[in-house]
Amino acid sequence: MSSETIVRDGPVGDLEVVHLFESGPMPTGVGVSRTGRVFLCYPKWGDDVRFTVGELRDGEVVPYPDQGFNDSDGDADPFALVSVQSVVVDPGDRLWLLDTGSPMFRPVEYGGPKLVEVDLATDEVAQTILFPDDVVLPTTYLNDVRFDLRRGEAGTAFITDSSDQGANGIIVVDLATGHSRRRLHDHPSTKAETPPDLRMIVEGQDFLERGADGSTSSVTTGADGIAVAADGGRLYYCCLASRRWWSVDVEALCDRDLDDGPVEATVRDEGDKGAAGDGMETDSHGRLYVTDGEHDAVHRRLPDGSWETVAHDPRLLWPDTLSVTDGYLYVTANQLHRQARYRGGKDERRYPYALFRAPIDAGPVRLVQ
Repeated sequence: MSSETIVRDGPVGDLEVVHLFESGPMPTGVGVSRTGRVFLCYPKWGDDVRFTVGELRDGEVVPYPDQGFNDSDGDADPFALVSVQSVVVDPGDRLWLLDTGSPMFRPVEYGGPKLVEVDLATDEVAQTILFPDDVVLPTTYLNDVRFDLRRGEAGTAFITDSSDQGANGIIVVDLATGHSRRRLHDHPSTKAETPPDLRMIVEGQDFLERGADGSTSSVTTGADGIAVAADGGRLYYCCLASRRWWSVDVEALCDRDLDDGPVEATVRDEGDKGAAGDGMETDSHGRLYVTDGEHDAVHRRLPDGSWETVAHDPRLLWPDTLSVTDGYLYVTANQLHRQARYRGGKDERRYPYALFRAPIDAGPVRLVQ
C-alpha cells in the first residue's frame, strides 16, 4: 500500500454519524440486517457492561434479545451471554453472536465460549454451538466470524482466535452439526509481529501496552480480522499487530480429510495492509476493506490489486469493526488505543464513541445455496 493512498490533506469520504455513544461502555462489533436493524456488542474489558449485546432502537441501544439472556451465571454459562466480541448478520439474514466466554481476558471454560444464532423474525435464540476443549483452548479469545452458507447442509462459519497469551488460529464450524475444528493452529500467519519487525504509531505514540510503572510490552494480538472472498474461494485474515494480511483456500480449510500440512500449503501472503487494524470485510464487487488505526482511516483493495481510501477522518479514533449492507459500509470508532492498558494505567478515552457509515456502490457478500 503506498503512502499516497494513506495520507491525505483533510478528511476523505462521506462519513455519516449513525449513533454517538455519550455514556456507557465502549462498543466493538456492529452487525446490520437487510432491513436496517443495527446490533452492537460490548465485551467485558473493564467497563460497566449491563448487557453485552444490544440493538439500536430509536436512538438508544437496548439489551438484545433481552436483558435476561445478557445476565450470565459465571464465565462458563452455556445458557446466557458472557462477553460478546462480535455480532454478525449472515447471508441468510440470521444474527450470530460470538461469545468469548472471557471477561477481562480470563482463561475460558467449556460452556462460556459459544456461537449463538438468533432468528431475527422472532428475536429468539435458535441455536447455540459450544466448542470442545481441543478447539477452544484455555487461552483462546474468539474474535470475529464470517459465513459461507453454501458449504455443508446449513453452512460453515470461520472464526479467528486472536489470543495474546497462547496459540492462534482459525476455527471452522459446521453449522448443521456444530462440529468444529482448529485450523492453522499457531501458524506464523496467525501470529502477531513484534518489534523490531513492527512499529505501530497511533496518535503520535508507539502502540504498546504500558504499565503504570513505565514498563512497556508489545501488543501480541494474533488472528483478528476476517473476511470471505466474494466468490467464496479464499478466506482472508489478519492480525491486529501486523502490517501483513493473508488468505487460505476455503476448500482445503473445510476438507476434514486433509491434515494441517496441505491446508497450510494454500496460505498466501496478500501483502501490506497497514498496521493497527483489526477490522476486515468484503463487498459484492470483490473489494476488500481494512481498518487503519494509525491514520484514522478505512481503505479497500480493488480486484486489480490497487488501493483506495474509503474514509480518512480525525473522528475515526480507532476504527474497529466493519459491516457491509446494501449501499453502506458501517464502522465503529471506539478509542481502543486510549484504554488504560495502553496509556500507563490511565484511561484516556473520551465520550462520545461513534458508529459511522459511508456510502459504497455495493452490497455484502451473500454466499447462499
